[in-house]
Amino acid sequence: MLVQVLGLVAAVQSGAVPARAVLTPDTVRLEVDQRTSLTLQLFDSAGRPVTGTAARWGSSDADVVSVDSTGALTALRPGSARIFAGVPGAFAVASVTVPELPPVRVDLALPASPLYAGASVPLSVSATTRLGDPVDPAATFSSSDDRVATVDPTGRVFGVAPGRTTVTATVGGVAGRLVVDVRANPAVAYRVVPEKVSARTGDVIRLRLEGLDRRGAPVTGFLPSWSVGGPAGTVEAEGAEGVFVAERPGAYRVTAEVGRQNSASAIIRVSQREVPGRLVLVGRGPAADHHSGDTWVFQGVDGRDYAYIGTFAYDWLKVWDVTEPGAPVLTDSVQLDARRINDVKIHPNNRLAIVTREGASNRRNGIVLLDLAAPAHPTILSEFTETVTGGVHNTWVDGDHNLVYAVNDGTRDIHIIDIADPRHPAEVGRWGLNRQSKSLHDVIVQDGYAYLSYWHDGVVMLDVGAGTHGGTPTAPVLVSQFQYPVPSNTHTAWRNGRYLFVGDEVYPSDWSGNATRRIDARGYVHVIDYADPEHPKEVARYEVPEAGAHNIWVEDDVLYVGYYQAGLRAVDISGELRGDLYAQGREIATILTTDEQTTVPNWPMTWGAQLHKGNIYTSDLNSGLWIAKLERPERPVP
Repeated sequence: MLVQVLGLVAAVQSGAVPARAVLTPDTVRLEVDQRTSLTLQLFDSAGRPVTGTAARWGSSDADVVSVDSTGALTALRPGSARIFAGVPGAFAVASVTVPELPPVRVDLALPASPLYAGASVPLSVSATTRLGDPVDPAATFSSSDDRVATVDPTGRVFGVAPGRTTVTATVGGVAGRLVVDVRANPAVAYRVVPEKVSARTGDVIRLRLEGLDRRGAPVTGFLPSWSVGGPAGTVEAEGAEGVFVAERPGAYRVTAEVGRQNSASAIIRVSQREVPGRLVLVGRGPAADHHSGDTWVFQGVDGRDYAYIGTFAYDWLKVWDVTEPGAPVLTDSVQLDARRINDVKIHPNNRLAIVTREGASNRRNGIVLLDLAAPAHPTILSEFTETVTGGVHNTWVDGDHNLVYAVNDGTRDIHIIDIADPRHPAEVGRWGLNRQSKSLHDVIVQDGYAYLSYWHDGVVMLDVGAGTHGGTPTAPVLVSQFQYPVPSNTHTAWRNGRYLFVGDEVYPSDWSGNATRRIDARGYVHVIDYADPEHPKEVARYEVPEAGAHNIWVEDDVLYVGYYQAGLRAVDISGELRGDLYAQGREIATILTTDEQTTVPNWPMTWGAQLHKGNIYTSDLNSGLWIAKLERPERPVP
């Protein structure tokens, strides 16, 4: 965890060497704006107190709790933080909890549609604290005149008769009120109208409720509650529509409840989704004596195809000639001062490679630029460490503007590096979340937008030249930030159409970084709808049981995922997406990337996927390069 060091404490030098630190108290509960102080004691190896040694203090989340150079704490916002204090070799930690504030305001709203007698609409409730933070709106409801409208415990308002009443929602003793007008209902009958009555598992069907007046003319404006009966289906309300999707074949009854006594239904018949195909192994570039990192495949200036692969806990970049995908040839290895070469990217001109470095012996990491004039034997052209010496984990290359977007392990910001003159790279911009404790893992730039995978802080979307929010390639502007509940280790993202596919990475809590044994990773692919980029929402997921997602690639309505111990997976993502894509049978094919040439027997750890000239390239953390092909039957011409 990144800890912001905030100050030093000085006293009279005693000459003893601290070996143990103790913070008192080690557990603190503070209300917002409340203050207290911690006491730090240092002891030598014999247990004797050590005085006069300068100590460092820091907070894991200074937005929640700040600490000064004397150990004085101030609670700023609800949340939790750890306070670190001590000297090198003797640090202690105290846990601080700041409870939620009570609400001071409750706001109510009803949809714009009218509330008819005999019908119902959902009441929207929001409660906020004095800091403007949202509070869980667990409310109790009442109506001033139950003869006009009533409210059920879920906050749904039911019209009884034409008139006016005041609806009240109470959260934590604070009440919000809204005047509700109920109108006469012109409808005497109702019907559910689905856009189609048959579908495959995973197909999304939208339904609407229509009322009919005495002459049979349609009446609109109803916002019913929806339910479904059948083998395994869901239906959600979205505005005036119901959105249905099924995971298993069968007959489903989708019902719209208008009010307490009126409802209508439709029958939808669902067949099993058929997505025939198979992943066939084409070729292998085994690496059983070290762990492999990221892969990038390209056509070199000599007309041949190459796969460059980084290494994990090793200091070589591997160069494979894959012109014949069935028989890759290792042509060279480029040695760098690094303990981890996590990421490799190739400039679109195919003349320049960008390689990341972490763990350099001289602690000057950053990026290395390779000259690809002879792609089978790349040479080091230059390096850039000036502002990214703490290490770079991932990058993205914007070839149109000759920029590298680099994930800085030290600042946890995106550093924008100009490589127009590749012999003399220079930083020209920077962007990061305005908080002290943060962790940035990955970046991808597509269609003028950058998507930053900010670990516990979710996905951040930036305008880096799209022009919608005033951003430029070197001066990004925030568009939106999307977070989902923990464990929210937002690891990587890929935009395709309206959807952003976001992968988690959740390693076992007892994993120590030792990659020589099996790693039971977890995490899955979240599908986020960015049709409204300022208000993204999660609509679907692809979750393989008992396995963990890693890197992603999308092409031609197929999602390719390196799913660690579950291998390389290909998934049909055609059409609208809702619900559990795995359960719906959208998976096309899989292949496990493990054989006898591996560092961990019988345990694949597939890194990702990249398509190149019809083949799928991936590395496996334990076994090196894999080349596969997705074979699918030809679709009949309509």
